[in-house]
Amino acid sequence: MKHVTILVPDVQTANSTIACIVGAYQVFTGANAYWQEQGKAPLFTIETAGVAEESTFINGLLTFKPQVNIASLQRTDLILIPSITPAFEQAVQGNVLLIDWLRQQYKNGAEVASMCTGAFILASSGLLEKRSCSIHWNSANHFRALFPDIQLKTEKLITDERGIYTNGGGYSFLNLLLYLVEKYYDRETAIYCSKIFQIELDRQTQSTFAIFTGQKSHSDDVVKDAQQYLEDHFHEKISVEDLSKRFAVGRRNFDRRFIKATGNTPLEYLQRIKVESAKKAFETTRKTVNEVMYEVGYSDVKAFREVFRKVTGMSPLAYRNRYNKEALPHQL
Repeated sequence: MKHVTILVPDVQTANSTIACIVGAYQVFTGANAYWQEQGKAPLFTIETAGVAEESTFINGLLTFKPQVNIASLQRTDLILIPSITPAFEQAVQGNVLLIDWLRQQYKNGAEVASMCTGAFILASSGLLEKRSCSIHWNSANHFRALFPDIQLKTEKLITDERGIYTNGGGYSFLNLLLYLVEKYYDRETAIYCSKIFQIELDRQTQSTFAIFTGQKSHSDDVVKDAQQYLEDHFHEKISVEDLSKRFAVGRRNFDRRFIKATGNTPLEYLQRIKVESAKKAFETTRKTVNEVMYEVGYSDVKAFREVFRKVTGMSPLAYRNRYNKEALPHQL
């Protein structure tokens, strides 16, 4: 029988930490139960493990007692890291012990999956080096600042590289759990868990839920000024060439500095500003897709659709119909 370990962090926890722990325990327990109903032996022994006898969550509202101490677990097959505080700065106290244990277990053959901001712990272990990673879109800028060499894929709901798994934000950790159930059990069991726990199966992206606020936690004042200019004039026709001239920086150097500071090219940044403005219009007004398109500075329907879908994973009309209950079914 395989062993799955659900980690219980001792410090830097968040309200969502307990949800990840309980959710993971429940889904894998459900998968085991389904296998038993099919006449098969349970696939996993499921245990919560930590470094302290108990951990406190939600300002003392809940106390959780791990079933085992990690020191007693010499070997496991799958490790699940729950979300932690988005304000993570560095591994401290008990979490350092968890990280050391993670490294050793992965070296021994265990696979490791982080849920939401649990990616901060995973990244601190060094196991994400030369791998891609997903995390809650709202924590992406902070993650990039702490781990600039890790390839962040915030549009992806799940990443899977050589036994290391990460996922996006919030309760999308449930989709990661279904993914792991299908990988370790089978598709039939994943479908069963999807129905029992009412989790949408096969979600691939979290782009639809992202809110773009810009990345300004950097020290390049020229880029900050350029960002502000783009945000103030996004509805106008702006060329990157003219933008670099406005701030007296050569085009190639301007692009390089902009990407280093924000994670986006100037054009990508402008597109995301336009799309964010369009999203708000679709959510709060009864304007047609054409009306919103012109307001945010597009005149070509095909180009607007392609950029909007690239950023959100949905067409403008589909987004409008999903998030604005009062919108009439206008046709483009």
